[in-house]
Amino acid sequence: MKTIAIICPGIHSPQLTESFVKAVRHIIEPKEYLILPTEQYAPYCAIAIKQWLKKYYPSPKNAPRLSFFSFSAGVVGSIIAANQWQLEGGQINSFIAFDGWAMPLIGNFPIYRVSHDRFTHETSAIFGGGEKGFYADAEVEHLELWRSPNTCKGWRIIDNGMKVRCSLLEYLELRH
Repeated sequence: MKTIAIICPGIHSPQLTESFVKAVRHIIEPKEYLILPTEQYAPYCAIAIKQWLKKYYPSPKNAPRLSFFSFSAGVVGSIIAANQWQLEGGQINSFIAFDGWAMPLIGNFPIYRVSHDRFTHETSAIFGGGEKGFYADAEVEHLELWRSPNTCKGWRIIDNGMKVRCSLLEYLELRH
C-alpha cells in the first residue's frame, strides 16, 4: 500500500518548510507528500488538520497510509489528528515530531522525537517518542532543525539508551 508523507509545519515562514522539503526530497518522493497550508489551517488544531486531510481522503479507511513529519506547533495538532485518523480506520505508518517540546506523543503507531538539542530531547522524552529518537549535537537553533535537516548531526537513540552518531537525514531514512 502506498504511503503519503503529511508535512505539518509550525508557525513560521513557508520558506522554512520549502527548504525542509528540498532537503528530504530523496526520502519522500515528489508528489508523494502534502503540506498543511498553515495560512489556512492552524497547525495546532487537530480538527483543522483532519478537515484538511479529508479534502484529499474523504474516508480514512480508503486512504493510503500516512507518515507525519510535524514541527513545533504542528506537532500539537497533528499527533491528535493522527490518533483520530487511526480511530476512524486510517493507517498511520509513522509519526516524526520535530521539536514538539514537552508534547505528549502517544499513539498506536511508531512515534519518533527529533530535538534540536540534548536538553530538549531528554526533558521531552518522558512524554513519549524519545526511546528511538534523535537529538542534534552540536545543538542547532529551533528553526534551523526544520529549515536545514541536511546540515544537522547528532545522536540516534537505539535501545536502552545506547546511541549512534549520525546525520538527521540518515536517521529520517531509517524512520520513514
